[in-house]
Amino acid sequence: MKITVLDGGIINPGDLQWEPITGIAETDIYADTSPEQIAERTADADVVIVNRLALPAEAVAALGPNVKLVAVMATDAGPLCLPALDRRSILVCNVRAYSAEDVAQHTLALMLEMYRRIGLHSTSVHDGEWTRRGTWCYWLSTPRSLDKKVLGLVGFGSIGRRVGRLANAFGMEVLACCRTPRNPPSYSPFSFVPLDTLLQRADIVSLHCPFTPQTREIINARTLARMKEGACLINVSHGGLVCEEDCLEAMNSGRLGGVATDVLREEPPSDRDPFLCDPRVLITPHMAWSSRMSRQRLVALTAENIRRWMQGTPVNLLNKVKKSQ
Repeated sequence: MKITVLDGGIINPGDLQWEPITGIAETDIYADTSPEQIAERTADADVVIVNRLALPAEAVAALGPNVKLVAVMATDAGPLCLPALDRRSILVCNVRAYSAEDVAQHTLALMLEMYRRIGLHSTSVHDGEWTRRGTWCYWLSTPRSLDKKVLGLVGFGSIGRRVGRLANAFGMEVLACCRTPRNPPSYSPFSFVPLDTLLQRADIVSLHCPFTPQTREIINARTLARMKEGACLINVSHGGLVCEEDCLEAMNSGRLGGVATDVLREEPPSDRDPFLCDPRVLITPHMAWSSRMSRQRLVALTAENIRRWMQGTPVNLLNKVKKSQ
């Protein structure tokens, strides 16, 4: 059997071990692959591993004749044409919940940065502001406390639950809105509430829901108008959940007190991206998931997906093919 990794460069820039995968079968590993290279690089592959490489219908057609499994080293399989893979009887699997703790911690880091402005003040000190002022203390924006604030979680899966637990440790009340409210956490104060109630009460709204036709631009002019005046928005889920233009208008009017995001609707962003063009928006480059521990776990879980497929008991399937042929 032959395994080909088409775009492993982001997952492993050199600080991980590929052995969980290379120990299964002969493996070719490429940092990145262009559409024109797909046919050659998968010509004798049985399993193809991709991270964020797009496989539209024409790329699926170019996959080698022996390919029976596409293993996605991610949770989101958005760049893959599943119907085209179905037609070729190629199974697709993904990896779930490999970085929930990382993303939850990044969410709290963004929250604290918006409320405490650590980066702003550190830069100010290094620029000599403290020395020039000649006083024992100063601040450029008044620090705020998370204690007794209300956090609204839109989505309450593995990541949302971890964010709620961390926020509770900071003294926050936690509200959650999700499709199927169940298994409430043991801490308090906590409540499952409808989206409208969450928007009206939350001091910080944090998005942890999947990107679907129903959640596309769930944050828009209409929902922003329902938010508590001065509330902040955090998005570590998917850029498509947010209408960036509407958020900037809400910030200009004072309705929205701030935006912090790890994701944008176009990645990488163009230099005309609305959020990128506004210095008030706190942006990190889709890195919430990327600790070494999480990336090594991603490699290991991908290897386990391949082993389960080889044993005839595939898991984490995303398409309609019932078994390899």
